[in-house]
Amino acid sequence: MPLDTSPESPTPVRTVLQLVGGWIGRLGRVWVEGQIAQAAKRGNVVFITLRDPVAAVSVQVISTRQVFEVANPAEGARIVVFARPDFNATRGSFALTALEIRAVGIGELLARLEKLRRELAAEGLFGRERKRPLPFLPNVIGLVCGRESAAQRDVQRVAQRRWPAVRFRVEQTAVQGPGAAADVISALQRLDADADVDVVVITRGGGSLEDLLPFSDEALVRAVAACRTPVVSAIGHEQDTPLLDYVADLRASTPTDAAKRVVPDVAEQLTDIRELRDRMTRCVKGWLDREAGWLRAVRSRPALADPVREIERQAEQADALVNRARQSLAARLARADDEVAHTRARLLALSPAATLNRGYAIVQAADGSVVTAAARVGAGEPLTVRFAEDQLAVRTVRPDGDE
Repeated sequence: MPLDTSPESPTPVRTVLQLVGGWIGRLGRVWVEGQIAQAAKRGNVVFITLRDPVAAVSVQVISTRQVFEVANPAEGARIVVFARPDFNATRGSFALTALEIRAVGIGELLARLEKLRRELAAEGLFGRERKRPLPFLPNVIGLVCGRESAAQRDVQRVAQRRWPAVRFRVEQTAVQGPGAAADVISALQRLDADADVDVVVITRGGGSLEDLLPFSDEALVRAVAACRTPVVSAIGHEQDTPLLDYVADLRASTPTDAAKRVVPDVAEQLTDIRELRDRMTRCVKGWLDREAGWLRAVRSRPALADPVREIERQAEQADALVNRARQSLAARLARADDEVAHTRARLLALSPAATLNRGYAIVQAADGSVVTAAARVGAGEPLTVRFAEDQLAVRTVRPDGDE
């Protein structure tokens, strides 16, 4: 419960510290997991600095030598401590008194790493769609590595052999033990903030599972996922797979492999350029040869080889067509003339005038009708007798002398 205090009646320091110790004492015994940052033995007592594996916080653990030597962990090892929280009111210090210490075994570490891997994968941190493409030729390569490490030398030597003009910005950090993950995160963030750095390579040589634990740190995984610069993981050997490999934009099996995959080979590029130039030359030459052949074929055609002869040929063809048209027209006119003459002859043969010319005559009544029988004509009726050349007016006379 809160203290009843005021400026006029303040609470003494000893009372506050005693109350704090009482509150802490009510916490009870707890199991605590952490990583040994430091272990100092003084007589029968071991003072342990236990670091949180994710956050940058630590706590003092006090253990007897007998309790400590049951597990006998080394610095950097992960342990689980069954402890009683204690608060020293005299000095105002807090510590955990270890009642039991257990080393975290390889199997347990692997199980925890697998659980963390599944949790991060479920958040989408390892998704393929998040992977950023690496630049073809980086301007500056950021390199996070151990101090004077073989991994640094391998990456720089291979990269400079492949592309002599390549430049590096190196951040040397701790790569194992307590604080390694925090060092790597700080170096990564500095390189990511540098606008000249086009890609970051995080590398170290091989080691045991415990040695590589900083590169499976959850905070480091999330820092890589938050980077704007592509990140290459080159940790350990082919068989080593820290969680950094899953979140990185590219996983290299070794530091040497990282250099090969980040920096192009200038000799290979020059060979590719020569091959492409040869292909381009062959393509252009082939196209020019085809076009020249087409041009020769076109020029060899009669219309272009001898244009005047072609005009003359066309003129001869036109004259021939005109002559054929005239002959056809003359033949048709002759046939038509023959047909007209034949039709005229037929008409003349069938014409009454032709009959009259042979000595016949046509008798017509006064109304112009043709008289075909004598019985149709009355006595004294005027008639007209038409001959071939002229006609004659007559009157009918009966045989008995009557008109």
